[in-house]
Amino acid sequence: MLNHKTENITQILLPTNDAKIILGNPHKPEQIIIPLAPTPTTMFAPRAAYLISPTGPLWVSDTGHHRLLGWQNLPTEDNQPADLIIGQPDFFSEGQNAKGTPAKNTFSVPTGVCKYGDGLAVADAWNHRILIWHNLPTENNQPADLVLGQSNFIANESNRGSQQPAANTLHWPYGILCYENKLFVADTGNRRLLIWQSLPTENGQPADIVLGQPNMISRNENGGGSPTAASMRWCHDISIWNGNLIVTDAGNNRVMIWEGIPIENNSLCAVVLGQKNFNFVELNQGVYFPSRSSLSMPYGVDVWQDYLIVADTANSRLLGWKKRDNIFLLQGADADVIFGQDSFTSKSENRNFGLPSRESLNWCYGINVCGENVVISDSGNNRVLIF
Repeated sequence: MLNHKTENITQILLPTNDAKIILGNPHKPEQIIIPLAPTPTTMFAPRAAYLISPTGPLWVSDTGHHRLLGWQNLPTEDNQPADLIIGQPDFFSEGQNAKGTPAKNTFSVPTGVCKYGDGLAVADAWNHRILIWHNLPTENNQPADLVLGQSNFIANESNRGSQQPAANTLHWPYGILCYENKLFVADTGNRRLLIWQSLPTENGQPADIVLGQPNMISRNENGGGSPTAASMRWCHDISIWNGNLIVTDAGNNRVMIWEGIPIENNSLCAVVLGQKNFNFVELNQGVYFPSRSSLSMPYGVDVWQDYLIVADTANSRLLGWKKRDNIFLLQGADADVIFGQDSFTSKSENRNFGLPSRESLNWCYGINVCGENVVISDSGNNRVLIF
């Protein structure tokens, strides 16, 4: 059920009230969720998914199994098995870097995934790198062509073994986005967002712009001071809404919105959602229950029609803000629509701590919109929902 203020509506936040397809959870709805052994149909805490086109392929970061799953076409049945796997020798194996050392086709906590030119990019978070395929993979364990954050495919130390970051290093990169030939990476452990002004072509290529820190060699929470319109604590996902850069700052329980796309280091954002001002950072604005305007560890973000949709992860819900005539009207604004809870003041997993259903969420980490399809990484339920 979708709620608009106090009035029930449909066909606004998502294409349908109930998920059309459920992937990853072999149990029927209304059954308890447990950690799952890897198979072609199971997932363990998937944190991101990306639909390349409205008809596919679909790629899912099966984060807990340290692998990437691929469906060559948009799935049409519940629990449809994946066609492709990258990161493990087969569909029944798991373990960081396939229980070996890093390679061109292994992962350790893969998270963000996105289209990269004609290919694919994956945020390989705990290997502190981004893996890039110039063309979409068509074979199991197809090796990546390019790596960022490391100088080669076998290294995996945070910030390349240094206590100090640089323009060409990463520490727990969780989010990634390609937009108009630019690459954006949420370098989460360094509490910053990195921007490449053109798509990188060389291994370890340095970023051009940093947001969230005063320079490329700083990594303190909130830039080493109090929260501001420029600082970050735990940035996680990225989107573009009407030409404006959007970043989820989960650690500060807010979503940052810039006017346009910044071209200077440490640029101030224009407004935030989830907090009353730039200095407040408490989850749910310091109270136990959420509201229309509060957030608790928002990890995912994307755009559906005129709405900015935020995965309000710890509140197990999606919130939608409709486009305003003036971006500054969004400062601390109330959300217009909700999915996953029966009211704006509810926060329990699967609606009142219930069993999972086709319209419930449990720590939803990621959201991806492609055409008329909305794909949600419902991490706490070990599944991906397609609406």
